[in-house]
Amino acid sequence: MKYQTRRPAIILLADGTIFHGKSVGNKEATSFGEVCFNTGMTGYQEIFTDPSYFGQLMVTTNAHIGNYGATNDETESDTVKISGLICRNFSYTMSRKDAEESLESFLDSSNLFAISDVDTRALVAHIRDNGAMNAVISTDVDNIQGLKEKLKKIPNMAGLELASKVSTKEPYFFGDENASIKVAALDIGIKRNILRNLAKRDVYIKVFPYDTSYEEMKSWNPDGYFLSNGPGDPEPLTNAIQVAKDIINADEPLFGICLGHQVIALAKGISTYKMHNGHRGINHPIKNVVTGKGEITSQNHGFAINKEEAAAHPDVEITHYHLNDDTVAGIKIKGKNCFSVQYHPEASPGPNDATYLFDQFIENIKKVTV
Repeated sequence: MKYQTRRPAIILLADGTIFHGKSVGNKEATSFGEVCFNTGMTGYQEIFTDPSYFGQLMVTTNAHIGNYGATNDETESDTVKISGLICRNFSYTMSRKDAEESLESFLDSSNLFAISDVDTRALVAHIRDNGAMNAVISTDVDNIQGLKEKLKKIPNMAGLELASKVSTKEPYFFGDENASIKVAALDIGIKRNILRNLAKRDVYIKVFPYDTSYEEMKSWNPDGYFLSNGPGDPEPLTNAIQVAKDIINADEPLFGICLGHQVIALAKGISTYKMHNGHRGINHPIKNVVTGKGEITSQNHGFAINKEEAAAHPDVEITHYHLNDDTVAGIKIKGKNCFSVQYHPEASPGPNDATYLFDQFIENIKKVTV
């Protein structure tokens, strides 16, 4: 049995705390990243392939991971983006009829190191109380001091620009070229389901690399613009911030999600900050201030925009709040055709309460094109 050949492994946190586990498979490996946790009960494949998680060691709070296998339909990018997986129970067998391969096979093909048999409840409680921090997972259990020295050299997520690591290298198209609406998307870590949600609303999308200028995007003559989700600190994204400024100044239709939301806020002079441990899960409660309704949402972010600055800004209206901690979850720019949200209306994984935001974006485009 595979469990008999697994190697002892550790999680070493930047504060010196150590948790123990076992390697998934008989691997000798070491991986570094910022440790964070996701509370979703399902959707592990979408989480692992979400570009917003680039460079992070993912702790899954659901006790069983891998039990329904993997399928090509549930990837959000071409490759696994997390730097490592930490779980309680890893299932080497799958029980879903539609699964194309086991999760072990899927992770092996991506050369991703995973460890299981970890007390994830204790680990999550530690992160929750002490904040997200860098960590290392390794089977080199007898070299604690050496791992500590290497861990000290890993850069912190604050100030780290990662969009360039996950963005497309060349522009590409998605959807029906005969669609009635054209949208130019700036890829700073875009998920496939965002493109699917736009395409099924009669939108043809051209996806541009992270460092593309507004002028180059505009030369395609789009009807609207989109700023995607993505990993890392938004403040170093000077080009994306300038693009947002240019689009807003031109009063073109603009929609931003997650990192794109933060970029739009920075374009209006609202600062961002690194959160204690972020929001990562598929059941986060949001209040829509405009409608008064609540939404259950999918979220994945470690940074947020400054609430006081947003509330005091004469050009900004706060449209959504996170009900757990009252952080800003959505804004719109007064007098401009621009809005953004801090969460993921495209879900994948997660609920579909917020898909109306894509319809809102389409309506905003039609107001100026019809």
